[in-house]
Amino acid sequence: MDVHTAGFDQLDAATLYRLLKLRVDVFVVEQRCAYPELDGRDTDPGTMHVWTAWAPDGDPVGYLRILTEADGGTRIGRVAVAPTARGAGVARALMSAALSLIRDRGCVLDAQAHLVDFYRGFGFSEAGPQYVEDGIPHVPMRRAGDG
Repeated sequence: MDVHTAGFDQLDAATLYRLLKLRVDVFVVEQRCAYPELDGRDTDPGTMHVWTAWAPDGDPVGYLRILTEADGGTRIGRVAVAPTARGAGVARALMSAALSLIRDRGCVLDAQAHLVDFYRGFGFSEAGPQYVEDGIPHVPMRRAGDG
């Protein structure tokens, strides 16, 4: 499974459109969450977009982004897999690629509660109490860094 990475300024318009469409299809439409999906963070200089595609037309089936937080920390977010690709290892491939890019730096994410065990498998642990965002239970998680 090929995993692609790019900063915002490296994305062509067609690829950006496809990535945003996948995110909207999963988070806004499928999960029925009306929220500002385009939050301004996609264009930040430190943001890395990570995705994989296997469809002949090149449409992405999985996506995540890596953000640099104001305090210098790293955050993984917007982890999305198309319904047709779930169970095929797409999220695992994306997370492995993301953690390779992050290397020994610490990292945080906000996991949907039903995915806590999945993220534990990558060395994340719960970093706070469960909360509800857009009607979906989430758990803040942290992975310690070596550096």
